[in-house]
Amino acid sequence: MTGQPETVVELDSVRKVYGSVAALKGLDLSIQTGEVVAILGPNGAGKTTAISLMLGLRRPTSGTVRLFGLAPGDLRARGRCGVMLQESGVPDLLTVRDLVRLFRAYYPRKLPTDQVIRQAGLEEKADSRAGDLSGGQHQRLYYALAICGDPEVLFLDEPTVGMDVEGRRAFLASLRQWASAGRTIVLTTHYLEEADQLAERIVVIDRGRIIADAPPAEIKARVAGKKIAVRFRGPAPRDLLEALPVTGLSMDGNYATMLSAEPVAAVRRIFAERGDDVLDLEVAGADLEEAFVHLTAGTASV
Repeated sequence: MTGQPETVVELDSVRKVYGSVAALKGLDLSIQTGEVVAILGPNGAGKTTAISLMLGLRRPTSGTVRLFGLAPGDLRARGRCGVMLQESGVPDLLTVRDLVRLFRAYYPRKLPTDQVIRQAGLEEKADSRAGDLSGGQHQRLYYALAICGDPEVLFLDEPTVGMDVEGRRAFLASLRQWASAGRTIVLTTHYLEEADQLAERIVVIDRGRIIADAPPAEIKARVAGKKIAVRFRGPAPRDLLEALPVTGLSMDGNYATMLSAEPVAAVRRIFAERGDDVLDLEVAGADLEEAFVHLTAGTASV
């Protein structure tokens, strides 16, 4: 890597059409060295298609895709990348250690096998066969294979699916360490809290187009009002909450969340009418999930 910022990924007016369906409709996107970028969008929005084009796994119908200034299929570009896709597979009879050694051989630059296994949190499974790993351990194995070539950029498509809470926490810590070394990370995830924690830049794709591209704080600031979360002693009073100056009301037993452009008035009304029944109350800015729903209102779930 050089000391100067470099354009890692560049999409210029990229369209991708499958039959009569336009998955991407003229995407323009540039990602620089050292950026941590989360690409979000509803199911079917075009996230995975965009990642596939960046990696040269698919070709655009029109437009240009560049990876380190080269065609994505160029081995000089691919050798600088680590990739962890949703649909991965490895021989079940090989051990974790054997697979890491095998994949290291594909790259011009290599990290030590033991370091890779340790960074992926697989020390206790190093000599286990891949077929004997749990779902979460498989994900960590795929992460190990993605980083074994000491890549300058990591592409991660839904990397924590199947991981338990402890495994996800360790994985995110490893990604933060990777990012702190100035590496580029491009990820998609259904877990918006992860994107909020990791990414310095959020790109939202909806119906094949980029509808937002900004830091998480700026994305969240697009939601008017504050989030109110309140827990009652008994069932949440629907009649009261529906009469408040709120939107996005969600109720689950004695717990309710909502957005309000007039949070002070809403909270005063709650306490005036049911103050003795309020167990917990929190008022905060909208999180990334509320912002995502606001931006993609009317589309499929993330």
